[in-house]
Amino acid sequence: MPILVGTSGWQYRHWRGVLYPPDVPQKRWLEHYAGMYATVENDGTFYRLPARETFADWQARTPEDFVMAIKASRFLTHVKRLRDPAEPVQRLMRAAAGLGDRVGPVLLQLPPSLTADVARLDECLAEFGQAATAAGRPVRVAVEPRHPSWWTEETRQVLTTHGAALCWADRRGRPLTPLWRTADWGYLRFHEGAAQPWPRYGTRALRSWLGRVTGCWPDAEPVYVYFNNDQFGAAIADSAAFARLARRSGRDVTRTPDGSG
Repeated sequence: MPILVGTSGWQYRHWRGVLYPPDVPQKRWLEHYAGMYATVENDGTFYRLPARETFADWQARTPEDFVMAIKASRFLTHVKRLRDPAEPVQRLMRAAAGLGDRVGPVLLQLPPSLTADVARLDECLAEFGQAATAAGRPVRVAVEPRHPSWWTEETRQVLTTHGAALCWADRRGRPLTPLWRTADWGYLRFHEGAAQPWPRYGTRALRSWLGRVTGCWPDAEPVYVYFNNDQFGAAIADSAAFARLARRSGRDVTRTPDGSG
């Protein structure tokens, strides 16, 4: 399985002239993006969960090898704070089913103020398991806690039991999470680099993260890598740079805008 490299979102107006040629209308940006990348993390679903028909439209506009990760609605993570997860999880999965075989992992990004409640997380992950059983297809869930109280063996065990990946996250070249392997697949988010021009990542930081990824997951296990530093098109340049380093190391990597893959 390849390392799947993409960005967090694609609908950035400041990417016109960087990723999107001036003559490509905004309504065609997804098609253009999917020609450059084989995956995207849809962070827009965090703010508003689209209808199933919208997901189906995204499926129709992307090639067969394209994968869309979905950031879970803030209603589940920030309003409900993982309480009573059954209805919001079911609603999310019913809508996302419109993607068909394009559906990728679901990202649960927890609020920074949410302290550890392992029982609540366990219940939420169990609901995703039940939704997957009902749909007749597996669902991968990545969890990005942002309060240090979560870094316990109990949290690690719950993630491992459900086959959920701890989302590895970086800011300014430093891990924001423990580097736990909790599933036979990985998920990595780059939020902000420390190189110039801001918020770019330098080669040393990208190479360090590549070493962590390849040291934890062999070629047969997929790793989803998304760059969230969208400002000034940094995510586009950094994703391509990370992919080049991975290819030079002998890893199979999905396409990136430098024309490789």
